[in-house]
Amino acid sequence: MKRKYLWMVRRAYRGMRHPKMRHRKWWQALTKPMMDKRLWRPCRDTVAKGLAIGLLVFMLPIPQSLVAGVLAAWARANVPIAIAATWISNPLTSVALIPLQSWLGGAILKYFNLRPQELAGAPDSWGMKIKHFVANGALGGAVIGITLAVLAFGLVHLFAALMPHHLPRRKERVRAAVPVVPKSPAS
Repeated sequence: MKRKYLWMVRRAYRGMRHPKMRHRKWWQALTKPMMDKRLWRPCRDTVAKGLAIGLLVFMLPIPQSLVAGVLAAWARANVPIAIAATWISNPLTSVALIPLQSWLGGAILKYFNLRPQELAGAPDSWGMKIKHFVANGALGGAVIGITLAVLAFGLVHLFAALMPHHLPRRKERVRAAVPVVPKSPAS
């Protein structure tokens, strides 16, 4: 598994530095924060943050891999783990996830007796039914994403505590402090 992970990471890292894309300013601005090699090596803290970010983003209807990579670089998390976690959601799994999100959002709104003002009416028309479905789905997706992110963060740290040789704790290199020499008073 480690060999497969390293193969995937090297391939993605080289792809981001492809000569055809390297000279483009927008590509440099997007990928430069992600190119720090420390963000591509697995350790318990970066993997936990990366998995949490990926699971948070995978429930949102946005360009998931791109957003997860940028957020992971910003949060100093493991970039490939964050991107790979978004791949849980695909066209096949979305068939089950979208109704689940809408049902959960509707259940939360009903439990707390909350309804947005524009959706307060009964869903008589197809337009209102679609608005209810989308509003419930957005809330349900956010709740599921946040719950999975919190659980994943804790589970990765639990796994690392039980099996420390699989996910070691990486210590940041401490730079030697330059001693400050006090100035002698001029006589």
